[in-house]
Amino acid sequence: MKMNISDEKLNVHVHNQYGAYENKTKFVAILTTVTMAVEITFGYLTNSMALLADGWHMSSHAFAIGLTWLAYIVSRKYSNTDKHSFKKEKLLALSGYSSAIILQVVAVIMAIESINRLLNPLKIKFEQAIFVAVIGLVVNGVSAVILHHKHEQSDHNIKAAYLHVLADGLTSITAIIALLAGMYYKIYSLDSISGIICSVIITKWAFDLIKNSGSELIEFNKK
Repeated sequence: MKMNISDEKLNVHVHNQYGAYENKTKFVAILTTVTMAVEITFGYLTNSMALLADGWHMSSHAFAIGLTWLAYIVSRKYSNTDKHSFKKEKLLALSGYSSAIILQVVAVIMAIESINRLLNPLKIKFEQAIFVAVIGLVVNGVSAVILHHKHEQSDHNIKAAYLHVLADGLTSITAIIALLAGMYYKIYSLDSISGIICSVIITKWAFDLIKNSGSELIEFNKK
């Protein structure tokens, strides 16, 4: 069956759109990985558990965003084959679903670590921690701008990457506020409390993404 001109143009448009998503996700994955390495390195050098925790937290997001990038690569490579009835949308939904699961695991770990730190507070080198947290926030802001797109609601894969960046940005903002409060007002417990609040918000984001991408995977479409 021959494809008419309008269908061909539509396919070209969709292909170009996914190509743009792939490039954006690639850049963000690399940027996130570099930032993660910086945070972990500075965490060890300054003996700051806060920076180490944030760095390892970002590592899970770097992995998830890398998974998103990989999904676009595989999708592009096999999008023109009919073997096994390959469907790009299903692959992207699967990647989004997997990424959301990772996001949920991160939220649970954050909650556990925050509660543990609330019960067993650690000494924080506030100035160094704030400096790196600000860098992380800037990186997340740039990444969010890159990944934000009007079609992200219909692409669970790019939405997953976008949510991972937002989650990182949220933790950076709350970390900065908590660290400033600890440094100037001696409210040390706020650092742990902010972590618990962030984990709850991230859980909500992850749950929504799991529900939406999961529905697409079982071919349930809301009318």
